[in-house]
Amino acid sequence: MDQKLIENWNKVVKPSDYIFHLGDFCFKGSQYWDKILNQLNGHKFLILGNHDFKNAKDGALLKFDWVGQQSYITIGGRSIFLNHFPFLCYGGSYRDIDNAVYSFHGHTHLSLNSMSGKDIIRLKMCFPTQFDVGVDANNFTPISFNDIDNRIKEQVAHNQNQYEQFKEYLEYAKNDKTV
Repeated sequence: MDQKLIENWNKVVKPSDYIFHLGDFCFKGSQYWDKILNQLNGHKFLILGNHDFKNAKDGALLKFDWVGQQSYITIGGRSIFLNHFPFLCYGGSYRDIDNAVYSFHGHTHLSLNSMSGKDIIRLKMCFPTQFDVGVDANNFTPISFNDIDNRIKEQVAHNQNQYEQFKEYLEYAKNDKTV
């Protein structure tokens, strides 16, 4: 599994790319982190997840270009909150789509195969301008800002959030045996 995740990462992340990992990077100890991080392309920025704190004391976090608990960035003129956990409210969330502030998160382990995680039900409260960037929600591959931007614009156009889109897909897949 780890090797496949590394391959997926390196297929889409070039050595010069900037990548933001929104937490729960690795469940094994800091020595394993070193082994994995040495194989991954890109300038790596880590937003700490609830499973990352135990490795902070062992120096594993020094392999990242930056580490923090949350961040507010701008990409292509779009303001974005980065956090491990989904925000229930944040500044700029009610603006029209051209000016809305996006919010990217992980933590919930949303998946096209299952919507049974403990925190998935909370995604019902998310705005269409929020997006779970976790690899389990995105074919086990990092997702580019342009892809997220397109998906959010689709969510807004349908007045749905990511939870509702996944639920709709699962209902469709259950009834269509070709999916």
